Amino acid sequence: MAHYAKHSEAVAAHLRGRYGDHDHFNRRNPLDELLFIICSTQTAEVSYRRTHRELRRTFPTFGHLAEAPAEYLAKPLAPGGLSNQKAKAMRQIFDAVIARFGSLTLAPLREFDDAACEAFLTSLPGVGKKVARCVMMYSLDREVFPVDTHCWRIARRLGWIRPKTRDGHCSEKEMDRLQAKIPPPLRYTLHVNFVSFGRDLCTASNPHCDTCPIRPLCRRVGVGRTIYRKK
Repeated sequence: MAHYAKHSEAVAAHLRGRYGDHDHFNRRNPLDELLFIICSTQTAEVSYRRTHRELRRTFPTFGHLAEAPAEYLAKPLAPGGLSNQKAKAMRQIFDAVIARFGSLTLAPLREFDDAACEAFLTSLPGVGKKVARCVMMYSLDREVFPVDTHCWRIARRLGWIRPKTRDGHCSEKEMDRLQAKIPPPLRYTLHVNFVSFGRDLCTASNPHCDTCPIRPLCRRVGVGRTIYRKK
Protein backbone atom coordinates (compact mmCIF):
# COMPACT_ATOMS: atom_id res chain seq x y z
CA MET A 1 0.00 0.00 0.00
CA ALA A 2 3.05 2.27 0.13
CA HIS A 3 2.59 3.35 -3.49
CA TYR A 4 -0.99 4.47 -2.74
CA ALA A 5 0.17 6.41 0.31
CA LYS A 6 2.90 8.20 -1.63
CA HIS A 7 0.58 9.04 -4.49
CA SER A 8 -2.26 10.17 -2.22
CA GLU A 9 0.13 12.46 -0.32
CA ALA A 10 1.18 14.13 -3.56
CA VAL A 11 -2.42 14.53 -4.74
CA ALA A 12 -3.48 15.89 -1.33
CA ALA A 13 -0.70 18.47 -1.30
CA HIS A 14 -1.57 19.80 -4.76
CA LEU A 15 -5.30 20.03 -4.06
CA ARG A 16 -4.84 21.57 -0.62
CA GLY A 17 -2.74 24.26 -2.21
CA ARG A 18 -5.48 25.07 -4.69
CA TYR A 19 -8.66 24.65 -2.61
CA GLY A 20 -7.51 25.16 0.97
CA ASP A 21 -9.55 22.42 2.69
CA HIS A 22 -12.86 24.28 2.27
CA ASP A 23 -15.41 22.58 4.56
CA HIS A 24 -18.42 23.18 2.27
CA PHE A 25 -20.39 24.80 5.11
CA ASN A 26 -20.92 21.52 6.92
CA ARG A 27 -21.94 21.65 10.57
CA ARG A 28 -20.02 20.91 13.75
CA ASN A 29 -23.04 19.55 15.63
CA PRO A 30 -23.62 15.95 14.45
CA LEU A 31 -27.41 16.16 14.44
CA ASP A 32 -27.37 19.49 12.64
CA GLU A 33 -24.93 17.99 10.11
CA LEU A 34 -27.35 15.14 9.49
CA LEU A 35 -30.14 17.65 8.85
CA PHE A 36 -27.85 19.62 6.54
CA ILE A 37 -27.10 16.50 4.50
CA ILE A 38 -30.78 15.61 4.21
CA CYS A 39 -31.50 19.15 3.01
CA SER A 40 -28.78 18.73 0.35
CA THR A 41 -30.35 15.66 -1.29
CA GLN A 42 -30.82 16.29 -5.03
CA THR A 43 -30.59 20.03 -4.41
CA ALA A 44 -28.14 22.73 -5.51
CA GLU A 45 -25.85 24.14 -2.83
CA VAL A 46 -27.34 27.62 -2.76
CA SER A 47 -30.80 26.09 -2.30
CA TYR A 48 -30.00 23.54 0.41
CA ARG A 49 -28.04 26.06 2.44
CA ARG A 50 -31.07 28.34 2.32
CA THR A 51 -33.55 25.62 3.26
CA HIS A 52 -31.36 24.45 6.14
CA ARG A 53 -31.21 28.01 7.49
CA GLU A 54 -34.98 28.32 7.17
CA LEU A 55 -35.52 24.98 8.91
CA ARG A 56 -33.38 26.06 11.86
CA ARG A 57 -35.01 29.51 11.94
CA THR A 58 -38.44 27.88 12.08
CA PHE A 59 -37.32 25.32 14.68
CA PRO A 60 -34.51 27.07 16.58
CA THR A 61 -33.87 24.28 19.11
CA PHE A 62 -33.69 20.52 18.85
CA GLY A 63 -36.53 20.44 21.35
CA HIS A 64 -38.73 22.24 18.83
CA LEU A 65 -37.68 19.78 16.13
CA ALA A 66 -38.38 16.82 18.40
CA GLU A 67 -42.02 17.85 18.72
CA ALA A 68 -42.64 18.81 15.08
CA PRO A 69 -44.88 16.64 12.87
CA ALA A 70 -43.51 15.82 9.42
CA GLU A 71 -45.97 18.14 7.69
CA TYR A 72 -44.65 21.07 9.73
CA LEU A 73 -41.05 20.14 8.95
CA ALA A 74 -41.87 20.08 5.24
CA LYS A 75 -42.90 23.74 5.03
CA PRO A 76 -39.46 25.38 5.38
CA LEU A 77 -37.98 22.65 3.17
CA ALA A 78 -40.33 23.27 0.25
CA PRO A 79 -38.06 25.62 -1.78
CA GLY A 80 -35.36 22.93 -1.93
CA GLY A 81 -37.60 20.26 -3.40
CA LEU A 82 -38.56 16.79 -2.16
CA SER A 83 -39.82 18.45 0.99
CA ASN A 84 -42.29 15.74 1.99
CA GLN A 85 -39.72 12.96 1.58
CA LYS A 86 -37.06 14.92 3.47
CA ALA A 87 -39.46 15.81 6.27
CA LYS A 88 -40.58 12.20 6.62
CA ALA A 89 -36.96 11.04 6.78
CA MET A 90 -36.18 13.64 9.45
CA ARG A 91 -39.18 12.65 11.53
CA GLN A 92 -38.25 8.96 11.39
CA ILE A 93 -34.66 9.75 12.36
CA PHE A 94 -35.80 11.97 15.24
CA ASP A 95 -37.99 9.19 16.60
CA ALA A 96 -35.15 6.65 16.39
CA VAL A 97 -32.65 8.97 18.09
CA ILE A 98 -35.07 9.84 20.89
CA ALA A 99 -35.83 6.14 21.40
CA ARG A 100 -32.11 5.39 21.81
CA PHE A 101 -30.83 8.41 23.74
CA GLY A 102 -33.94 9.79 25.45
CA SER A 103 -33.75 13.16 23.71
CA LEU A 104 -32.98 14.58 20.29
CA THR A 105 -29.18 14.55 20.41
CA LEU A 106 -26.29 12.70 18.81
CA ALA A 107 -23.80 13.94 21.41
CA PRO A 108 -23.43 10.43 22.96
CA LEU A 109 -21.76 9.32 19.73
CA ARG A 110 -18.65 11.22 20.82
CA GLU A 111 -18.05 8.40 23.32
CA PHE A 112 -18.51 5.63 20.72
CA ASP A 113 -15.61 4.08 18.84
CA ASP A 114 -15.66 4.41 15.05
CA ALA A 115 -17.28 1.04 14.37
CA ALA A 116 -20.06 1.55 16.92
CA CYS A 117 -20.63 5.13 15.75
CA GLU A 118 -21.00 4.06 12.13
CA ALA A 119 -23.19 1.11 13.09
CA PHE A 120 -25.60 3.37 14.98
CA LEU A 121 -25.77 6.02 12.26
CA THR A 122 -26.39 3.46 9.52
CA SER A 123 -29.15 1.93 11.64
CA LEU A 124 -31.11 5.19 11.30
CA PRO A 125 -33.80 5.25 8.61
CA GLY A 126 -32.34 6.13 5.22
CA VAL A 127 -28.78 6.69 6.45
CA GLY A 128 -26.08 4.86 4.47
CA LYS A 129 -22.32 4.75 4.85
CA LYS A 130 -21.66 7.92 2.90
CA VAL A 131 -23.97 10.02 5.06
CA ALA A 132 -22.80 8.33 8.27
CA ARG A 133 -19.17 9.02 7.41
CA CYS A 134 -19.92 12.65 6.56
CA VAL A 135 -21.39 13.10 10.04
CA MET A 136 -18.43 11.27 11.56
CA MET A 137 -15.82 13.27 9.64
CA TYR A 138 -17.27 16.77 9.76
CA SER A 139 -18.83 16.69 13.21
CA LEU A 140 -17.07 13.99 15.22
CA ASP A 141 -13.49 14.40 13.90
CA ARG A 142 -13.17 10.77 12.84
CA GLU A 143 -10.60 9.78 10.21
CA VAL A 144 -13.06 8.33 7.72
CA PHE A 145 -13.49 8.93 4.00
CA PRO A 146 -17.06 9.58 2.79
CA VAL A 147 -17.34 8.59 -0.88
CA ASP A 148 -19.68 10.88 -2.79
CA THR A 149 -20.00 11.08 -6.56
CA HIS A 150 -17.00 13.43 -6.88
CA CYS A 151 -14.72 11.29 -4.71
CA TRP A 152 -15.70 8.14 -6.59
CA ARG A 153 -15.18 9.68 -10.01
CA ILE A 154 -11.80 11.23 -9.16
CA ALA A 155 -10.48 8.12 -7.40
CA ARG A 156 -11.34 6.06 -10.48
CA ARG A 157 -9.65 8.53 -12.81
CA LEU A 158 -6.55 8.52 -10.62
CA GLY A 159 -6.47 4.73 -10.80
CA TRP A 160 -6.92 4.21 -7.06
CA ILE A 161 -9.82 1.82 -7.52
CA ARG A 162 -11.58 -0.11 -10.24
CA PRO A 163 -15.32 -0.62 -9.81
CA LYS A 164 -16.49 -4.19 -9.46
CA THR A 165 -20.14 -3.50 -10.14
CA ARG A 166 -21.31 -3.90 -13.71
CA ASP A 167 -22.64 -0.34 -13.95
CA GLY A 168 -19.63 1.26 -12.22
CA HIS A 169 -21.75 2.23 -9.23
CA CYS A 170 -20.02 2.69 -5.87
CA SER A 171 -21.35 0.03 -3.53
CA GLU A 172 -20.79 0.13 0.22
CA LYS A 173 -18.09 -2.53 -0.19
CA GLU A 174 -16.37 -0.26 -2.71
CA MET A 175 -16.56 2.61 -0.20
CA ASP A 176 -14.74 0.43 2.31
CA ARG A 177 -12.12 -0.61 -0.26
CA LEU A 178 -11.39 2.98 -1.23
CA GLN A 179 -11.30 4.23 2.34
CA ALA A 180 -8.81 1.49 3.26
CA LYS A 181 -6.40 2.67 0.56
CA ILE A 182 -6.27 6.27 1.84
CA PRO A 183 -4.03 6.99 4.84
CA PRO A 184 -6.25 8.13 7.75
CA PRO A 185 -4.52 11.54 8.20
CA LEU A 186 -5.29 12.39 4.55
CA ARG A 187 -8.95 11.40 4.48
CA TYR A 188 -10.41 14.75 5.50
CA THR A 189 -8.29 16.89 3.19
CA LEU A 190 -8.79 14.57 0.23
CA HIS A 191 -12.54 14.38 0.71
CA VAL A 192 -13.20 18.11 0.99
CA ASN A 193 -10.81 18.98 -1.81
CA PHE A 194 -12.10 16.22 -4.10
CA VAL A 195 -15.55 17.79 -3.74
CA SER A 196 -14.15 21.21 -4.69
CA PHE A 197 -12.06 19.74 -7.50
CA GLY A 198 -14.97 17.69 -8.85
CA ARG A 199 -17.20 20.74 -9.01
CA ASP A 200 -14.50 22.98 -10.47
CA LEU A 201 -12.34 21.04 -12.93
CA CYS A 202 -12.67 17.26 -12.72
CA THR A 203 -16.31 17.31 -13.76
CA ALA A 204 -18.32 14.28 -14.80
CA SER A 205 -18.34 15.35 -18.44
CA ASN A 206 -15.73 17.43 -20.25
CA PRO A 207 -13.20 17.64 -17.40
CA HIS A 208 -10.70 20.48 -17.72
CA CYS A 209 -7.57 18.34 -17.95
CA ASP A 210 -5.55 21.13 -19.58
CA THR A 211 -5.68 23.25 -16.38
CA CYS A 212 -5.70 20.37 -13.87
CA PRO A 213 -3.33 20.86 -10.89
CA ILE A 214 -2.75 17.10 -10.59
CA ARG A 215 -2.40 16.32 -14.29
CA PRO A 216 1.13 14.88 -13.81
CA LEU A 217 -0.34 12.41 -11.29
CA CYS A 218 -3.42 11.37 -13.27
CA ARG A 219 -3.82 8.01 -14.92
CA ARG A 220 -6.74 9.22 -17.03
CA VAL A 221 -4.46 11.36 -19.21
CA GLY A 222 -1.87 8.63 -19.53
CA VAL A 223 0.81 9.76 -17.10
CA GLY A 224 2.08 8.38 -13.83
CA ARG A 225 1.11 4.82 -14.74
CA THR A 226 3.84 3.09 -12.74
CA ILE A 227 2.36 4.45 -9.52
CA TYR A 228 -0.67 2.17 -9.85
CA ARG A 229 1.04 -1.11 -10.65
CA LYS A 230 0.41 -3.58 -7.88
CA LYS A 231 3.51 -5.07 -6.35
